Amino acid sequence: MSIILSILAPLCVLQSVQYRSPAGTEYRAQRDTGAIARAESALAADPRNVDRIIALGVAQSSVRQYRGLKIAPNHALLYRWRGHRYLSTRQFDRAMADLTRGARLDSTIYGIWYHLGIVRFVGRDFAGAADAFTRALPMAPDSGERAGSTDWLWMSLSRAGRKADAQALLDRHPDVPNAGNAYAQRLRLYRGDVAPDSVFTPADTSDIQIATLSYGIGDWYLVQGDTAKARGWFERAVASGGWPAFGFIVSEIELRSRKTR
Repeated sequence: MSIILSILAPLCVLQSVQYRSPAGTEYRAQRDTGAIARAESALAADPRNVDRIIALGVAQSSVRQYRGLKIAPNHALLYRWRGHRYLSTRQFDRAMADLTRGARLDSTIYGIWYHLGIVRFVGRDFAGAADAFTRALPMAPDSGERAGSTDWLWMSLSRAGRKADAQALLDRHPDVPNAGNAYAQRLRLYRGDVAPDSVFTPADTSDIQIATLSYGIGDWYLVQGDTAKARGWFERAVASGGWPAFGFIVSEIELRSRKTR
């Protein structure tokens, strides 16, 4: 029987430390502007409603509150969300466990495979990441997600030494042009449509966008064998301050890796 064990992050986590980097830098939640209070009120009226639990989690994540989720033990979609939260707070083993369990419960959820691919990539299991993104890509719900899955699949295949397969993926063009996100901009680099110094646009000023674009450029340089330039872009990603971004998370890993020293 599926029973809700508890709801998401309590009020005491407001603007609390959500992640402390290995260097000791503290990253905090942002201030709620009302979305969390509205989601909490809706959930209080129907505390066993899974959609309202997810809505509260989304509201909390929008202001970078990630800690405190406990879930219905047999609901796959909630494992997708908690796995994402564990990933954001660098609890990679827990993220892997949640997402793997979620995939066993329901193998048709796009977000489970996408985030499982990220966790495997973080763990440098590039072949496993490629498998997860291969499964995610056909399920992508919109053009932005298709661009993201295509991007991470290209990186995973490239890092797994499958460069011919990575090029065939780009040639097949499963993503939609002009998806309007950072991944679409990175894919233009991979396809040779823009140079590395032209990936950024004047609109790319948010910390998440800077981290995401910087990591993609750095990984591209790494695939080309230029570890010095790759390291510079990974450092830029971390310097952005956009700590929840996957590009920031993986840049931290890359900077600790022997491959970029």
